[in-house]
Order: sequence, then structure tokens, then C-alpha cells
Amino acid sequence: MSRSQPDSSIMVTVAAIAGALAVTVLLLIAVSSTPQAAVRAFFIGPFSNRFYLGNMLNVFSMLAITGLGMAVAFRAGVFNLGGEGQVYASALTATMTGLALASLPAVLGVPIALVVGMMTGAVIAGLSGLFRYLWDTDELITSFLIASACIPIVDYLIVGPLNDQASNLLTTERVPLAFRLPRLLAPSHLNPTLFIALLLLGAAYIALFRTVRGYEWRLSGLNRQFARYGGIHTGAYIVLPMLLSGALHGLAGGLFVFGTHYATLVGFSAGLGWNGIAVALIAKRHPLGVIPAAAAFAYLESGARIAMLHTDFTFELGTIIRAVIFLFVTASVVPQLQVGGRFNWIAARFSRKEQT
Repeated sequence: MSRSQPDSSIMVTVAAIAGALAVTVLLLIAVSSTPQAAVRAFFIGPFSNRFYLGNMLNVFSMLAITGLGMAVAFRAGVFNLGGEGQVYASALTATMTGLALASLPAVLGVPIALVVGMMTGAVIAGLSGLFRYLWDTDELITSFLIASACIPIVDYLIVGPLNDQASNLLTTERVPLAFRLPRLLAPSHLNPTLFIALLLLGAAYIALFRTVRGYEWRLSGLNRQFARYGGIHTGAYIVLPMLLSGALHGLAGGLFVFGTHYATLVGFSAGLGWNGIAVALIAKRHPLGVIPAAAAFAYLESGARIAMLHTDFTFELGTIIRAVIFLFVTASVVPQLQVGGRFNWIAARFSRKEQT
């Protein structure tokens, strides 16, 4: 690849983002009765005080972890579309583990609960990798179906046997006060998850680009048949990436509980898994690229929420704007990332999810 090709790719992505933002401004002007206030709240609101800034960074932390979970799977040429269900189910198991271990010191109880959450996500995603390895079933379909089946089960458990009868919300009981991660920019929800996410991104970069196993991981993703001829056990790079991807989504679910909500609420994940796919695509499956991609999505989501609070900006308009931005960016990014044409399917699936 010539030096000019990456530069051209970056410029196309930047131009796509600029075009999407221009469309965003036009939508705000056309729909809002107070366009100037709406534009100001949307673009400047996330930086206007420590509460909004901290919450934006907290959203970034979650998106960075789920985006990394998608990126490591995509790098190996496997496709995990079950991130939403993996986050959701893992949050519930982490919550119940935390409640069961309430008598232990937090330094023991919280890590154990997070590990249980990671194992939950790893099992849900790993099943798809195992099915692909044993019977060559399409993990893109099975990961989506298995995780989607988990969501109504979790809903039933939260609303039914695990419901907190003392709360007016559809939620489990809250984890003990000692198990809750400290807040860094009170009263925002920002917590040490930010540093965990950055450490994970750095570790993933080193593992993928500075180790032999990382080379084999990437080569299997580029051309599995060539990797097999080179003596690489490609079957391992079907199951392991799915396990790791699920574990990262499980970690995100657990950290969301102990750092933000302190319980599992019905529907709390709110597209976190699907947005992780978008982050991984825009990051071009690169761990370090996840940082600006997740930051952009967190900024847009925070801006939309603030605009809804302070102007006549509606939830539906925020969803439309995110879908437009995703469409503009993936229109330029996805063709460069195609592996057997599957990324187009993912982009289309995500776009439909954003519009529902």
C-alpha cells in the first residue's frame, strides 16, 4: 500500500464526518423552533460543565470497551453481532454476584463479580465461535440469535423473580454501597472505568501488533486459508476472538453496573452493543482508532441528550442524526473494510436498529 492511500482514506473519512455534521446543523435549523439554542446545546453542551463532561467521558468509556470487543473479533475475521445481549446478560449476572458477595470486602467482591460478568459474555459469544469451528455455522447469524434470545430472558428475571420490590423502577436490587466505583467528576457518573478502557486499548494494541500471536490473529483475519498453509491453527482464531469479544462486552456490562447504575435496569444498555459495532467500523478495527471513534459517538450522544433537556430537541431527532452520521461515515469506511461483503450487512443492520 502506498503512502498516499492511508492519507486519502483519512481525508475521505474526515470529509464524510464534516458532511454529516453539516446535515445535522440543517436538521436542527429546519426542525427546531429555537435552532440557535438547539445547535449551541448540541455542540457546546457536553463541555459546558463538569456534570455533562463527566457523563460524556463515562459514555466514551463504555463505547471504547464494546468497540474494542468488536474490533478484536473483526480483526480475526469473525463477527460478533450479539454485543447488546452479552452486555445485558452479563450486567445481570455481575449484579447478582455482587449482591451474593455483599459480606466480602469490595476489593474481593467487585473483581469476582466482574469476572462472572465477563464469563457470561464469553460463554454467550463463545458458543457461536464453537459452532463455527465444529459445524461451520455462520457466527454472524448465531451470535445475533443467541444474544437476542438472552434479552427477553433477562427482562423476565428483572421484572419477575429478581425484581426489587422496594423500587418503583423495573430493576434489581442495588449493589452494596461499598461495591460502587468512586466518582471522579461528581456529580457526574464518571468513574475509574475510563482508565480501565484506556489500559485495555493499549494492551490490545500491543497484543495485536507486537506479538507473534497477534500476527497470527491478524493473518487469520486477512486470509484464513493462507494462514492455515503457513502452519497456523486457524480454528483457535475462530473460537478465541469470539470468547474475548464476549468477555469485553461482559466487562462493559459489569462496569456499567458498579460504576453507573448500581443495579440492572430493564433496557439499560440502550444500543451499547450496536454502537460498539459502529465504533469498531469507524476505527477500522484498530484498537487505537477506537479512541477517536468512541469519543465522537460519546460526544454526539451527549450533545443529543443535553439538547433534549434544554430545547425542543426530540429523542427521535437525535436518533435520526446519529443514523445520518453513521450512514455518511460508513459509506466511506465500510468499502475499505469488506471481508466477504459482510460489513455491508452489518452496516445495514445497524442502520435499521438506529431507526427503530
